[in-house]
Amino acid sequence: MVVSLAELRSRLSLDVPPGRGDEDSVRRQWWAALATLQEDLLAPGPGADRGLWLAAPLPALYEPRLLRRLQGWVWAPEGVEQLLPTGAPLLPGRHESRETAEPFGFQRLPLHPDDGTDPLLLLITPAVQVALALDGPPQARRLIVRFDAEVLAGALQLVLQRLQEEQPAAAAALAAALQALGPLDNDPELALQFWPRLAERLAAIAPSVTLQPLASPRPDGTAGELELLEALTHEVRTPLATIRTLIRSLLRRRELTPLVRQRLEQIDSECSEQIDRFGLIFLAAELQRQPGSGQPLAASELARTDLSRLLEAMEELWQRQLARRDLTLQLRIQPGLPPVLSDPTRLETMLGGLMDRFSRGLPSGSQVRLSLQPAGSRLKLQLSSKAAGATGLAEEERETGETTAAERVGPVLSWNPATGSLQLSSEATRRLFHRLGGRLTERDGSSLIVFFPLAEPMG
Repeated sequence: MVVSLAELRSRLSLDVPPGRGDEDSVRRQWWAALATLQEDLLAPGPGADRGLWLAAPLPALYEPRLLRRLQGWVWAPEGVEQLLPTGAPLLPGRHESRETAEPFGFQRLPLHPDDGTDPLLLLITPAVQVALALDGPPQARRLIVRFDAEVLAGALQLVLQRLQEEQPAAAAALAAALQALGPLDNDPELALQFWPRLAERLAAIAPSVTLQPLASPRPDGTAGELELLEALTHEVRTPLATIRTLIRSLLRRRELTPLVRQRLEQIDSECSEQIDRFGLIFLAAELQRQPGSGQPLAASELARTDLSRLLEAMEELWQRQLARRDLTLQLRIQPGLPPVLSDPTRLETMLGGLMDRFSRGLPSGSQVRLSLQPAGSRLKLQLSSKAAGATGLAEEERETGETTAAERVGPVLSWNPATGSLQLSSEATRRLFHRLGGRLTERDGSSLIVFFPLAEPMG
């Protein structure tokens, strides 16, 4: 029987106290641990560029110096390349840059369903030997970091056993790489250096509050494309949240020049947009993977929402975001509109995602038109556009309707060849709005319309 990566995590977790964290908190710990390892413990020096590493379900290492110099193996799903279109490789080891003579290189190993998708990294160099992993059930998650030689030796023995059973050539290559390293310096001071640096990084990371996944249990034993997509969104959002936190700490300084302040504010806005965008992708994957979760929330879980006020509050932010793509916004809200029934916290993020999805492929100089008006027992929110120079409705719809068809990538994503961006598919966007009480319709790319039910009158 082939050794699973779950067994490997179990070996690494021996004598480690149970976890008490949620998914977002341990992902922040994971990224802080990777940064501490690569930027502090593996700083350039004698022997720093010799060694090997094994990771799952993604490479984990991101420093180009290490990816080019160290020998690596990655357990990844067979279908991982299908998450992105041809020509946009996900694993850097599959891509040889034309600008460098030192391409990233590592061997992909098959990931099995019983391996799980929690991240794992074993790294062995002459001066640093360490294993990192995440494990534990929901709300009891934990980061595992092991420097002790006995545990690492046992973990490597399990890895060699697995490779010998299904990848003999890889097992031989790993054994040869270990032997070539010669004597290893298992410095007991490494842990004393690691944990204070990790604490410093975590102190600089503020948790992202833009979107939290729905609180519902995950089915045991599920794996594959949707779970990998969820893992990918966490891996993207967490470092972006770190960057945003650092940027905001810089913005508090008074000595910044106006130009530097402007650039930092632009970076902050871009990070926030992408955190929200990947948060929506995570939620869409979560809904798709859980049967029945795409149904609307019960009325008791929704709230009276002043949609007019919400749109007005977001207008200034949207104006700035659209201006970066040379677009303008016209907001038309009929006065005196009643509240709707929805979830205002998630609705704000959904509306931001809808604006991004609609505007991303518009030509420079276009005007985005957002209107809100009554429609019987509902409110009708409509997004349309006017191309630069268009004078009439017929011309407007003809110009904005000629958009490049998006290519479907998996169950929740689509790929826009014109913009080169991944975005939520139309079906996934409809499911998300349906969850929040809305009903989305799309008219051949020329407009998006969402109908929201009116809240019951009070008293």
